[in-house]
Amino acid sequence: MAGHPPPIPPLAARGHLAVTEEELTAWGERFGRAVRPPLLVTLSGDLGAGKTTLVRAICRGYGVRSVVYHLDLYRLRGPEELANLGWEDILDAEALVLIEWPEHAGVLLPLDHVPILLQHLPGDPTRRLLYAGGHVGEGKFGGHA
Repeated sequence: MAGHPPPIPPLAARGHLAVTEEELTAWGERFGRAVRPPLLVTLSGDLGAGKTTLVRAICRGYGVRSVVYHLDLYRLRGPEELANLGWEDILDAEALVLIEWPEHAGVLLPLDHVPILLQHLPGDPTRRLLYAGGHVGEGKFGGHA
């Protein structure tokens, strides 16, 4: 998708970005417009950090191009419960897969994913720290790494 800025802010892969909810939403929509399935994106962070807000923004930006799976694993007691969700079928699908609380998947979480971490910014309740990307998932964006 030529003409779009890279979905992962240039410094976020090696650092972090402090964002307001509005900025997080705008970033999520740009990210959603740029992704190409199949892609697995994990969203980690404390309760109330903005994971679900970011999932909604990514989906808005992504639109209705193909299947999207959104899994919130918060209540999962362990990776063995993933089979009940159709885990293998979801991972094999030509889809955008967004997973909140990925640590609950344990060793069943594939290494090839785009990690996103949101944290509360100490002393500023209106902003979040956004850590995104890294070396995994490269080439899954419209011409941007």
